Amino acid sequence: FFPVLFRDDEDTFKILVATDVHLGYLEKDPVRGNDTFVTFNEILDHARKKEVDFILLGGDLFHDNKPSRKTVHSCLESLRKYCMGDRPVQFEILSDQAVNFHHSKFPWVNYQDENLNISIPVFSIHGNHDDPTGADALCALDVLSCAGLLNHFGRSNSVEKIDISPILLRKGRTKIALYGLGAIPDERLYRMFVNKQVTMLRPKEDEDSWFNLFVIHQNRSKHGATNYIPEQFLDDFINLVVWGHEHECKIAPFKNEQQRFYISQPGSSVVTSLSPGEAVKKHIGLLHVKGKKMKMEKIALETVRTFHIEDIVLADHPDLFNPDNPNVTQAIQAFCMEKVELMLDTAERERLGNPRQPEKPIIRLRVDYAGGFEPFSVHRFSQKYMHRVANPKDIIHFFRRREQKEKKDIDLNFGKLVSRPAEGTTLRVEDLVKQYFQTAEKKVQLSLLTERGMGEAVQEFVDKEEKDAIEELVKFQLEKTQRFLKERRTDAVEEKIDEEVRKFRESRKKNTEEEDKEVHEAMMRARAHRSAGEVLVEASSDEDSMDIEMTGTSNPSDGLSSTLGRGRGRARGRARGARGQNSTARGSSRRGRGATSQESASGSRSYKSVSVPSKTPSIMDGRSLRAKLLECLVTESMLMPFFFSLYVSRFPTLSSFSKRGSQSQTSKGVDFESDEDPFLNSVR
Repeated sequence: FFPVLFRDDEDTFKILVATDVHLGYLEKDPVRGNDTFVTFNEILDHARKKEVDFILLGGDLFHDNKPSRKTVHSCLESLRKYCMGDRPVQFEILSDQAVNFHHSKFPWVNYQDENLNISIPVFSIHGNHDDPTGADALCALDVLSCAGLLNHFGRSNSVEKIDISPILLRKGRTKIALYGLGAIPDERLYRMFVNKQVTMLRPKEDEDSWFNLFVIHQNRSKHGATNYIPEQFLDDFINLVVWGHEHECKIAPFKNEQQRFYISQPGSSVVTSLSPGEAVKKHIGLLHVKGKKMKMEKIALETVRTFHIEDIVLADHPDLFNPDNPNVTQAIQAFCMEKVELMLDTAERERLGNPRQPEKPIIRLRVDYAGGFEPFSVHRFSQKYMHRVANPKDIIHFFRRREQKEKKDIDLNFGKLVSRPAEGTTLRVEDLVKQYFQTAEKKVQLSLLTERGMGEAVQEFVDKEEKDAIEELVKFQLEKTQRFLKERRTDAVEEKIDEEVRKFRESRKKNTEEEDKEVHEAMMRARAHRSAGEVLVEASSDEDSMDIEMTGTSNPSDGLSSTLGRGRGRARGRARGARGQNSTARGSSRRGRGATSQESASGSRSYKSVSVPSKTPSIMDGRSLRAKLLECLVTESMLMPFFFSLYVSRFPTLSSFSKRGSQSQTSKGVDFESDEDPFLNSVR
């Protein structure tokens, strides 16, 4: 099966395979700002020169969820330059394209559009950096798809069941079933695989005659009990898996002996973290498929900036360094300079044979100073290499292996309780929240919200700028708990309320699938709320002659009319103010305009607030139940900004978020300065 040597002919597919291009990474850096765009042009140029049938991208085409105008413009420019032309496409699509591209307004492949002239079709799934977000669940790939320059496939919106329908391609006598699955949170997808909720559909006719190609964008290496996708979860009828998301280049197909399929991991085309996995030579692949046979041709990328990394353990050189020597710091600095010079010489020799490679290399020297040594000034050291390396501020990284010690009966210190991950690995908000509450005192434990819901709400707020995510999750949990207590006919006694809420919370924690649905629904409500706010702003800026009035016979469920009932001028003030206010200020401003609480709730959202029926007077009259729940929620919701501020303080790349919002998927691919084991591979 592999490797197979055969000649290319009218029955042979030629497919250019690449993943994790990360367009726009460090685009504002004066030295490395254009690296991703230059390499992307090289990838497309290879596709044109090799006369491939199509390009297959395995996710993370863009580095940011909301790429800048410069990044989008550069991408459009490159795709138009290399992928449009008169060369005919030699393969045909046999499957129902309305199913393959069901999310698109133009549900057909771009080269069959009579208004476009496509010579090289591009098929791509989305990754975790450029996944769909917002009320309409759109991503940057959808913009390219609408422009007719790319075919976005492998998208699933359901959290209950995933049916992966292949794109069926035929060229001569060779038939390919192309399966794709865009990035999904690993824990959720892991659970769906375990519960048999992921199905890969197969052609009914001659199912054994198809070459089954699957492209996926998930964690391949294990980062926790369920924070990855084991290879054995995939169906054994697959012939080749193109695995995106992992940045280390392992493009040569590796056979899984248990499932009997091959896995190709192309890796990233740009260095995004200073870890050993990124130092491996970058390649793309030219996949040849004929019948059920294939071969993968490795193509080295020449425009990738060279990256060299080395580790030093000072304690391993007792003959050179003595911590009791007053001049030991100067000796360490001289030793590090010697190592950096050697790496620069190696990088220069490599560049001499490749004039297309950028002049300044990326250099990383990691120094373990455990054993009584002290680090020297990194900034002063970096000044010597300002004009020689591409990353002068990151040349030296001091770390110290942490000794595991158990400490008891000490004051709670959040910074000490949460261990920092190894360099090049990823820490997510959910993990941060979970670690905190695993070690927190009883008095600060959650009593109503769950750690998962809390973490995902903060991550939505940080990564995708869903400003109402936290508020909506709190309200959703409040409503659900009220309904539960109403059904149980709980008396307004504090002890009984506490016990019932505790039981309800534990039952939700055990039912992870139901909790996923709850969080998903709360996030959808947050997006709908934001869209309603945008509609209000748009409506308030209409013609001055437009006068919106509310009569006594109007439908109270008409959200827009009830919210704008006081006229255009006041609606404008409320719509604009609401976007920057907290929930209390926003709610009071609406009620202050004369709207009832029911009108206020229905005016800004598509759902109705849950009210407790009058037949339970012990709850309704005293309002102690709602007061008790609100007390829990106020305490817990106040922790949200705390987690966010801690998240920002631990990750310097997020420091600009407080000014204008997150500009990158920082929680999904943050570079860390680690005090842990530095010898881990890079994973995005």
